[in-house]
Amino acid sequence: MSARNIARFWEWGKKIICVGRNYADHAIELKNAIPSEPVLFLKPPSAYVREGSPILLPFYTSNLHHEVELGVVIGKGGTAIPQSSAMEHVAGYVLCLDMTARDVQDECKSKGLPWTLAKAFNTSCPISDFIPKEKIPDPGSINLWLKVDHIVKQNGSTSQMIFSIPYLINYISEIISLEEGDLILTGTPKGVSSVQEQDELQAGIDGIVTMTFKVDRKSY
Repeated sequence: MSARNIARFWEWGKKIICVGRNYADHAIELKNAIPSEPVLFLKPPSAYVREGSPILLPFYTSNLHHEVELGVVIGKGGTAIPQSSAMEHVAGYVLCLDMTARDVQDECKSKGLPWTLAKAFNTSCPISDFIPKEKIPDPGSINLWLKVDHIVKQNGSTSQMIFSIPYLINYISEIISLEEGDLILTGTPKGVSSVQEQDELQAGIDGIVTMTFKVDRKSY
Protein backbone atom coordinates (compact mmCIF):
# COMPACT_ATOMS: atom_id res chain seq x y z
CA MET A 1 0.00 0.00 0.00
CA SER A 2 1.38 3.38 -0.99
CA ALA A 3 2.18 5.85 1.78
CA ARG A 4 1.31 8.69 -0.57
CA ASN A 5 -2.12 10.30 -0.26
CA ILE A 6 -3.98 9.81 -3.56
CA ALA A 7 -6.44 12.55 -2.54
CA ARG A 8 -3.51 14.99 -2.90
CA PHE A 9 -2.16 13.45 -6.11
CA TRP A 10 -1.33 16.88 -7.56
CA GLU A 11 1.49 17.27 -5.03
CA TRP A 12 3.42 14.22 -6.28
CA GLY A 13 1.85 12.85 -9.48
CA LYS A 14 4.29 12.82 -12.39
CA LYS A 15 2.21 13.66 -15.45
CA ILE A 16 -1.01 14.97 -16.92
CA ILE A 17 -2.10 13.24 -20.13
CA CYS A 18 -4.74 15.16 -22.07
CA VAL A 19 -7.10 13.95 -24.77
CA GLY A 20 -8.04 16.45 -27.46
CA ARG A 21 -11.17 16.46 -29.61
CA ASN A 22 -12.93 13.74 -27.61
CA TYR A 23 -16.36 15.37 -28.08
CA ALA A 24 -17.52 15.60 -31.69
CA ASP A 25 -19.32 18.94 -31.23
CA HIS A 26 -16.16 20.54 -29.81
CA ALA A 27 -14.06 19.24 -32.70
CA ILE A 28 -16.60 20.72 -35.11
CA GLU A 29 -16.76 24.13 -33.37
CA LEU A 30 -12.98 24.47 -33.81
CA LYS A 31 -13.25 23.25 -37.43
CA ASN A 32 -11.26 20.09 -36.71
CA ALA A 33 -11.93 16.65 -38.14
CA ILE A 34 -13.53 14.14 -35.77
CA PRO A 35 -10.62 11.85 -34.79
CA SER A 36 -10.50 8.14 -35.55
CA GLU A 37 -8.06 7.62 -32.66
CA PRO A 38 -7.34 9.72 -29.55
CA VAL A 39 -5.36 12.95 -29.90
CA LEU A 40 -2.90 13.14 -26.97
CA PHE A 41 -0.81 15.93 -25.47
CA LEU A 42 0.86 16.48 -22.11
CA LYS A 43 0.89 19.05 -19.33
CA PRO A 44 3.57 19.11 -16.59
CA PRO A 45 2.59 18.91 -12.90
CA SER A 46 3.53 22.62 -12.61
CA ALA A 47 0.30 23.30 -14.56
CA TYR A 48 -1.83 22.40 -11.52
CA VAL A 49 -3.60 25.21 -9.68
CA ARG A 50 -6.06 24.87 -6.82
CA GLU A 51 -8.99 26.98 -5.67
CA GLY A 52 -7.84 30.10 -3.86
CA SER A 53 -5.06 30.74 -6.39
CA PRO A 54 -5.74 32.48 -9.72
CA ILE A 55 -5.45 31.30 -13.29
CA LEU A 56 -2.63 33.43 -14.69
CA LEU A 57 -2.89 34.77 -18.22
CA PRO A 58 0.30 33.97 -20.15
CA PHE A 59 1.95 37.16 -21.36
CA TYR A 60 2.09 35.83 -24.93
CA THR A 61 -1.63 35.20 -25.54
CA SER A 62 -4.57 37.47 -26.23
CA ASN A 63 -7.13 34.65 -26.53
CA LEU A 64 -7.16 32.35 -23.48
CA HIS A 65 -9.95 29.76 -23.63
CA HIS A 66 -11.60 27.62 -20.95
CA GLU A 67 -12.25 23.90 -21.49
CA VAL A 68 -14.09 22.04 -18.71
CA GLU A 69 -13.22 18.34 -18.43
CA LEU A 70 -13.55 15.23 -16.28
CA GLY A 71 -10.15 14.18 -14.95
CA VAL A 72 -9.40 10.53 -14.18
CA VAL A 73 -6.91 9.92 -11.35
CA ILE A 74 -4.85 6.76 -11.71
CA GLY A 75 -4.53 4.73 -8.50
CA LYS A 76 -2.67 1.70 -9.86
CA GLY A 77 -0.09 1.93 -12.60
CA GLY A 78 0.35 -0.33 -15.58
CA THR A 79 1.38 -0.81 -19.19
CA ALA A 80 -0.95 -2.06 -21.93
CA ILE A 81 -3.86 -2.18 -19.47
CA PRO A 82 -6.80 -4.14 -20.96
CA GLN A 83 -10.08 -2.28 -21.37
CA SER A 84 -11.80 -5.05 -19.40
CA SER A 85 -9.83 -4.23 -16.23
CA ALA A 86 -9.07 -0.55 -16.88
CA MET A 87 -11.45 0.80 -14.23
CA GLU A 88 -9.58 -1.18 -11.55
CA HIS A 89 -6.70 1.26 -12.14
CA VAL A 90 -8.87 4.32 -11.38
CA ALA A 91 -8.70 5.78 -7.87
CA GLY A 92 -11.12 8.63 -8.46
CA TYR A 93 -11.82 11.78 -10.39
CA VAL A 94 -11.44 15.56 -10.41
CA LEU A 95 -13.13 18.34 -12.28
CA CYS A 96 -10.50 20.08 -14.43
CA LEU A 97 -10.06 23.03 -16.72
CA ASP A 98 -7.74 22.71 -19.70
CA MET A 99 -6.82 26.38 -20.13
CA THR A 100 -5.70 26.94 -23.70
CA ALA A 101 -3.96 29.85 -25.41
CA ARG A 102 -6.08 29.44 -28.53
CA ASP A 103 -4.26 32.00 -30.70
CA VAL A 104 -0.95 30.31 -29.91
CA GLN A 105 -2.43 26.86 -30.57
CA ASP A 106 -3.80 28.00 -33.93
CA GLU A 107 -0.37 29.35 -34.89
CA CYS A 108 1.34 26.13 -33.78
CA LYS A 109 -1.15 24.04 -35.76
CA SER A 110 -0.64 26.12 -38.90
CA LYS A 111 3.13 25.59 -38.64
CA GLY A 112 2.90 21.90 -37.73
CA LEU A 113 4.45 22.59 -34.33
CA PRO A 114 3.65 21.05 -30.90
CA TRP A 115 1.01 22.71 -28.69
CA THR A 116 3.22 23.05 -25.60
CA LEU A 117 3.11 26.85 -25.36
CA ALA A 118 -0.66 26.79 -25.79
CA LYS A 119 -1.42 24.08 -23.25
CA ALA A 120 1.36 23.52 -20.70
CA PHE A 121 1.96 26.90 -19.05
CA ASN A 122 1.77 27.45 -15.28
CA THR A 123 -1.85 27.38 -13.96
CA SER A 124 -3.14 25.79 -17.19
CA CYS A 125 -4.74 22.91 -15.23
CA PRO A 126 -7.11 24.12 -12.49
CA ILE A 127 -8.54 21.19 -10.53
CA SER A 128 -11.23 20.55 -7.93
CA ASP A 129 -10.94 18.50 -4.77
CA PHE A 130 -10.40 14.77 -5.32
CA ILE A 131 -13.63 12.82 -5.88
CA PRO A 132 -13.50 9.19 -4.67
CA LYS A 133 -14.38 6.62 -7.31
CA GLU A 134 -17.53 5.48 -5.50
CA LYS A 135 -19.02 9.00 -5.71
CA ILE A 136 -19.23 8.64 -9.53
CA PRO A 137 -20.40 5.08 -10.23
CA ASP A 138 -20.92 5.83 -13.94
CA PRO A 139 -18.30 8.34 -15.17
CA GLY A 140 -19.61 7.86 -18.71
CA SER A 141 -22.87 9.59 -17.83
CA ILE A 142 -22.29 12.75 -15.80
CA ASN A 143 -23.02 16.37 -16.63
CA LEU A 144 -20.23 18.98 -16.76
CA TRP A 145 -20.85 22.71 -16.88
CA LEU A 146 -18.91 25.96 -16.80
CA LYS A 147 -19.96 29.58 -16.30
CA VAL A 148 -18.00 32.77 -16.96
CA ASP A 149 -19.20 35.59 -14.70
CA HIS A 150 -22.39 33.58 -14.01
CA ILE A 151 -23.22 33.05 -17.71
CA VAL A 152 -23.36 29.40 -18.80
CA LYS A 153 -20.84 28.71 -21.56
CA GLN A 154 -20.40 24.93 -21.48
CA ASN A 155 -22.92 22.25 -20.52
CA GLY A 156 -22.43 18.70 -21.73
CA SER A 157 -22.50 15.05 -20.74
CA THR A 158 -19.60 12.62 -20.69
CA SER A 159 -21.95 10.29 -22.60
CA GLN A 160 -20.98 12.42 -25.64
CA MET A 161 -17.32 11.34 -25.44
CA ILE A 162 -16.04 9.64 -28.59
CA PHE A 163 -13.57 7.42 -26.69
CA SER A 164 -14.61 5.96 -23.32
CA ILE A 165 -12.46 6.03 -20.19
CA PRO A 166 -11.54 2.30 -20.42
CA TYR A 167 -10.61 2.78 -24.09
CA LEU A 168 -8.43 5.79 -23.22
CA ILE A 169 -6.67 3.98 -20.37
CA ASN A 170 -5.89 1.07 -22.68
CA TYR A 171 -4.80 3.28 -25.59
CA ILE A 172 -2.60 5.59 -23.50
CA SER A 173 -0.97 2.81 -21.47
CA GLU A 174 0.05 0.99 -24.67
CA ILE A 175 2.21 4.05 -25.48
CA ILE A 176 2.93 5.73 -22.13
CA SER A 177 2.96 3.62 -18.98
CA LEU A 178 0.52 4.95 -16.43
CA GLU A 179 1.68 5.50 -12.85
CA GLU A 180 -0.08 6.07 -9.55
CA GLY A 181 -0.97 9.76 -9.27
CA ASP A 182 -1.17 10.40 -13.02
CA LEU A 183 -4.14 12.37 -14.31
CA ILE A 184 -5.98 11.84 -17.60
CA LEU A 185 -8.02 14.76 -18.94
CA THR A 186 -10.80 13.25 -21.04
CA GLY A 187 -11.77 16.13 -23.34
CA THR A 188 -14.24 19.00 -23.35
CA PRO A 189 -17.77 19.50 -24.66
CA LYS A 190 -18.63 22.37 -26.99
CA GLY A 191 -18.94 25.99 -25.85
CA VAL A 192 -15.32 26.99 -25.28
CA SER A 193 -14.77 30.74 -25.27
CA SER A 194 -12.27 33.44 -24.40
CA VAL A 195 -11.70 34.71 -20.85
CA GLN A 196 -10.31 38.05 -19.70
CA GLU A 197 -8.42 39.34 -16.70
CA GLN A 198 -10.71 39.48 -13.61
CA ASP A 199 -13.27 37.05 -15.08
CA GLU A 200 -14.68 34.52 -12.61
CA LEU A 201 -14.95 30.92 -13.81
CA GLN A 202 -17.27 28.55 -11.99
CA ALA A 203 -17.46 24.91 -13.05
CA GLY A 204 -19.20 21.84 -11.75
CA ILE A 205 -20.29 18.25 -12.06
CA ASP A 206 -24.02 18.08 -11.34
CA GLY A 207 -24.62 16.88 -7.78
CA ILE A 208 -20.93 16.16 -7.10
CA VAL A 209 -18.60 19.18 -7.01
CA THR A 210 -18.21 22.84 -7.93
CA MET A 211 -15.12 25.05 -8.10
CA THR A 212 -14.40 28.73 -8.72
CA PHE A 213 -11.32 30.44 -10.14
CA LYS A 214 -10.43 34.04 -10.96
CA VAL A 215 -8.37 34.98 -14.01
CA ASP A 216 -5.46 37.30 -13.27
CA ARG A 217 -2.34 38.60 -14.92
CA LYS A 218 1.04 37.80 -13.46
CA SER A 219 2.78 40.86 -12.04
CA TYR A 220 6.48 40.93 -12.80
